[in-house]
Amino acid sequence: MIEKVRTLLLAAVVFITAACAGGNAPASTTAAESTSAAAAETEPTEAGPQFRTAAEIAADMGLGWNLGNTMEAYEASGCEKITFEWIPVIGDNKPSDYETCWGAPVTTQEMIDGVKAAGFNTVRIPVFWGNMMKNDGTWTIAPEYIGRVKEIVDYCMNDDLYAVVNIHHFDEFVIRRNDLEHSRDIFNRLWTQIAECFIDYPDTLVFEGFNEYLGGDRFDENGELKPQSKEDAYLSTNTLNQTFVSAVRATGGNNAQRTLVVSGYWTNIDNTTSKRFLMPDDTASDRLMISVHYVDNSMYWMNRIGSQDWLDYTDSQISLLDNAFGSKGIPVFLGETTSRYPRSNFAKDAIYTDSSECLKIVLEKLTQHGFVPVLWDVTDNFYSRSTCSIKDADDAKVIKELAE
Repeated sequence: MIEKVRTLLLAAVVFITAACAGGNAPASTTAAESTSAAAAETEPTEAGPQFRTAAEIAADMGLGWNLGNTMEAYEASGCEKITFEWIPVIGDNKPSDYETCWGAPVTTQEMIDGVKAAGFNTVRIPVFWGNMMKNDGTWTIAPEYIGRVKEIVDYCMNDDLYAVVNIHHFDEFVIRRNDLEHSRDIFNRLWTQIAECFIDYPDTLVFEGFNEYLGGDRFDENGELKPQSKEDAYLSTNTLNQTFVSAVRATGGNNAQRTLVVSGYWTNIDNTTSKRFLMPDDTASDRLMISVHYVDNSMYWMNRIGSQDWLDYTDSQISLLDNAFGSKGIPVFLGETTSRYPRSNFAKDAIYTDSSECLKIVLEKLTQHGFVPVLWDVTDNFYSRSTCSIKDADDAKVIKELAE
């Protein structure tokens, strides 16, 4: 059985390597160069490109935008049940079948050009790597799927944008159904494949380990989703973050110095700023960021947006992040930040009652503290993928002014 799995993995590497060839990475090497590169992967040297530190990258990333509900979309019906054993096939089982299954159009260069023109300098590309994957126990990413992700990354590279690639929702699928040892093995396999595909890309490509599910619930012996104890949740979170960093670094090449974004426990600010949360050990110096989501999340769901409570809470969450990470030189990546505030989420005693005004207040606070805010967006919510522009004129003005 071990030999069979090894054979399948080796065959998959050949296909994935073909899918990853070309694009904005350096041209193919000669045999002699390949031998040299292999040696460099085994023992990183200073001969390669000198990548910037995470702090330098963060200072240049500016405002970010999420390509939401796109490459992380999948057939999720029944995913909360133990009977959801594997990822359903959609349509003809082509990348576009999954890319569009939650309502998004096929992503184009023109769409990304519009993101750049609007004033954004970073695009986060959430990815569900289980789409098109065979259920054969090898956790091999489909070459066609990673090839499509690579095309979108190349759109960003063409526009001199930062691209951030992660594991999105598939972390949830894996963690729910596997103990820590098996989860660690699976994520090691996934991140090794992803990192090897993009090994020659410049430091404007950033990897983010996971989305929001570190420390999340698992199915028990009765098939019910149950919370982990706090002790186990932190152990799982810290272990899987270390797995991510170690797997990427082990591939060598440009990945030896690439900036990596470590995901918080649930990406929750209170959980992640706890002393029980540990940043991973890293063979590279000053190349890690921390990812959390939504500095005003509690106020959003309590319908307190625009109030003094909202302002105070946002400041207190920022202070927690400053004390836990900023003071230690670890940049903060807000992988998801509210882009539009619905009227129903505003407080009755709100001081600020306009969504664009609240957007500006939050983004100014985050950028003044050196954080990297990335707006969460889905098809034609904040940014129109048909007109390739921000839909609301006041929102567009906020982004342009803060980008200058």
